[in-house]
Amino acid sequence: MIAPPDRTPLPREFFDRPVLEIAPDLLGRILVRSTPDGTIALRLTEVEAYDGPNDPGSHAYRGRTARNEVMFGPPGHVYVYFTYGMWHCMNLVCGPEGRASAVLLRAGEVVEGAEPARKRRLSARNDKELAKGPARLATALGVDRSLDGTDACAPGDTPLRMLTGAPVPSHQVRSGPRTGVAGAGGDGDRYPWRYWVADDPTVSPYRAHVPRRRRS
Repeated sequence: MIAPPDRTPLPREFFDRPVLEIAPDLLGRILVRSTPDGTIALRLTEVEAYDGPNDPGSHAYRGRTARNEVMFGPPGHVYVYFTYGMWHCMNLVCGPEGRASAVLLRAGEVVEGAEPARKRRLSARNDKELAKGPARLATALGVDRSLDGTDACAPGDTPLRMLTGAPVPSHQVRSGPRTGVAGAGGDGDRYPWRYWVADDPTVSPYRAHVPRRRRS
């Protein structure tokens, strides 16, 4: 049984560091989502780092666009994107303003307020699957583009906020290739930037990128 999460917000200074330091340090931290139908607390168990202009897998690799604008803003803000015409995914912006690095939140364990998450994730066979994967995580929390740019370090009862929680000891942290990333950014030898809690049942399975066939 996991104790109730520490309600101390993570300071902005936590996110104003290199993304490869922040990503593993987010494991075990608590993300709180406040909605009209209830509050959900999620313990992060899997993340992926994306390092802006140094990373061909990053949305910011080729520069600033209307879609990735939030990535260039202050650290500690939420970057939400829409993918495959049906799913949202959630990231936390890292590093100094203008640097455009971010951490994708890939999976987590719902530790409070599971009922609202269950209503959004009717296909989940059990609570371990509620946020097992980045699209499932966003769906369970009711995250969409309307939350793009939300300040996760703001005080008070905001829609999304990161709490201190209990970081995972380093001996329990694993790293490896990112999941489903195409091109050079998917090279696991160069970018083993997916981090997860060892043996945690909420961590999503690894899937290599499979190119989509073009219609003839």
